[in-house]
Amino acid sequence: MSRTILVVDDEPDIRELARLGLELVGGHHVVVADSGAAAAALVEEVRPDAVLLDVQMPGMDGPATLAALRSGRVGATVPVLFLTASVQEAQLTQLLELDVVTVLSKPFDPMTLPQQVDQALGWSS
Repeated sequence: MSRTILVVDDEPDIRELARLGLELVGGHHVVVADSGAAAAALVEEVRPDAVLLDVQMPGMDGPATLAALRSGRVGATVPVLFLTASVQEAQLTQLLELDVVTVLSKPFDPMTLPQQVDQALGWSS
């Protein structure tokens, strides 16, 4: 079943790798945003089934973006998965306390990313 996933990352290469994996391997529809502000605006319009959100972005970082998403009607309930290059145990615990489904690490394999996302969200058959 195809679902819509909003991928939010300031790095164009990461957005493209995630999009390719999620669309070509996972069969999902992907919408991308290059900043937290863009994501906050898009989530209400696109109404994604999930958001894959980078933790470390300039301006509005992942936690700030999550707060902005949660303040909207659609964003209040959409499942969010954090994506980060630096996961230390203390930071991981703090991130998981922010009401996200899970934290995925970068770099990721675009061939296995869809399976990781689907499993975390309970979309796997």
